Amino acid sequence: MLATAALPRWMQVSERLIREIGAGRLVDGARLPPERDMASDLGIAVGTLRKALADLAAKGLLERRQGSGNYIRHRTGVASVYSLFRLELVEGGGLPTAELIALERRAKPSDALAFGPSPEGHRIRRLRRLDGIPVALEEIWLDAALAPSLRAEDLSESLYLSYRDLFGLQIARVEDRIGVALVPDWALGAFAPAAGTRVGHIERVAALPDGTGAEYSRTWFDPDRARYVSRMTREPA
Repeated sequence: MLATAALPRWMQVSERLIREIGAGRLVDGARLPPERDMASDLGIAVGTLRKALADLAAKGLLERRQGSGNYIRHRTGVASVYSLFRLELVEGGGLPTAELIALERRAKPSDALAFGPSPEGHRIRRLRRLDGIPVALEEIWLDAALAPSLRAEDLSESLYLSYRDLFGLQIARVEDRIGVALVPDWALGAFAPAAGTRVGHIERVAALPDGTGAEYSRTWFDPDRARYVSRMTREPA
């Protein structure tokens, strides 16, 4: 495995709570434990927890009542680091982390959905975990014309953050195609389904605000451990 940068600890806590709220595991109006107890349970400093809670409050997901505590406020359409990451544990939620398997520049695969102007791309292969549980394999292609060079040490666990910080690329829209496929032969032993096993499969094209396809990816996920979840709301007519 190649090393990639983890998200700051406060951001990990914030993202975990956002996903727990979205999955309904933290319901609207629920009171969080006292901050010192919560920080102890998470193994972090109280100051780190308070930074995460301040982020939730700024996003409208937390009401902080002086002398009473912190209360969950459910709302949809919240922007977050993993707002476009659709896999959750079967029981809901789960903090995404990633381990880089390989990174190299290659000709784009002939069977990929169309994306970007270059015939080449940076191929990123990763193992995805949710709350430490291996749930998916990812093969991600970033168009080489949009990112002339890419090094493993420059990547964080959130590639969309890396694209923004390294190249000024803001992913604004994604299109996912869901189906089934066979686990590839480069699968790691940590991923429970063996190579050749039929599992859940996601093909995605991620586009910039002007519509340019910046990234193509395919994800093989273990249906015994994870689900693809898309939550939608509709305004009254």
